[in-house]
Amino acid sequence: MQLSEIKSRIENGLSGAQVEILDPFNDGVHIKAVVVYSGFDGKSLIQQHRMVYDLFQEELKGDLHALALETRSG
Repeated sequence: MQLSEIKSRIENGLSGAQVEILDPFNDGVHIKAVVVYSGFDGKSLIQQHRMVYDLFQEELKGDLHALALETRSG
């Protein structure tokens, strides 16, 4: 999955979110997403992460091995 696809998936799934995608190991597999989203207001960190991971259920079973998240309300 391309980095641009990951970004688009999050932006489309969490309308209005600000998203930055990082590939710290330059391997295209271990990805970090920084997501700032007003819809995270009042949600626990676990709930925030679940909202993002739910967008990638199939990919996390396959070619996307690790998706690290940094989430915050914004």
